[in-house]
Amino acid sequence: MSELKTKPNKKSVKKFLNSITDENKKNACRELAKLMEELSGDIPVMWGDSIVGFGKYHYVYKTGREGDWFRIGFSPRKQNIAVYLMACIEEKNLEGLGKYKNGKSCLYIKNLSDVNLNILKKVLKRALRLTEDYV
Repeated sequence: MSELKTKPNKKSVKKFLNSITDENKKNACRELAKLMEELSGDIPVMWGDSIVGFGKYHYVYKTGREGDWFRIGFSPRKQNIAVYLMACIEEKNLEGLGKYKNGKSCLYIKNLSDVNLNILKKVLKRALRLTEDYV
């Protein structure tokens, strides 16, 4: 089995966030980092070159593939901010969130001001609860 390329490292989260050139995205990412640190109780850690992750858990798939990953995190992408929730997202839990797109385990947010932060907090807390058994 191939090894995951994205791993936690010692790179500076602060330096990474300061390097974001779009001021709105930079401020949104700083706010997300603060929120995720508060909710998870974990300090932010760089995973690879562009993902800020909080907490860590070990997973094992039915296929036998296993690894370690962060519980919640985000990455400022060119088009949007990807918010990673390492648990499946159900549409019913996203009701009232605002403007977003979603994948199986992530949300794509253009601007943090486009979403209801109270709903986002609930979604993040749920994702943290769903990974508790694997920590």
